[in-house]
Amino acid sequence: MSKKISVLYVDDEPINLKLFELNFKNAFNVTTALSGFDGLEILKNNPDIPIVVSDMRMPKMDGIEFIGKAKKEFPHIIFYILTGYDITEQISDALNNRLIAKYFRKPSNYREIESTIIDALS
Repeated sequence: MSKKISVLYVDDEPINLKLFELNFKNAFNVTTALSGFDGLEILKNNPDIPIVVSDMRMPKMDGIEFIGKAKKEFPHIIFYILTGYDITEQISDALNNRLIAKYFRKPSNYREIESTIIDALS
């Protein structure tokens, strides 16, 4: 049996963290964080996590801001944004600058997320 891919999911809403965990617990080794600050802390303690999925709209530090900070410290990680809104200029810039590999829309298409993550690491 191959080792499960570790994925960090950052979202300020506990229900979204739970849903992500439930949907991916069989496919991935999921770690969750309630804020970008927590996310950075988790990455410092687990620098071997290869994939991070972050919600876009969070208080204090939005998803792009969090990913910008994290990418400086962990350039090897592949980052994704999850948003309930249409693509913004900020997300578009993040894609163009390769800050994020892709963005996903909420409500989440879990199959799309799973296959994207698996493809990214194969």
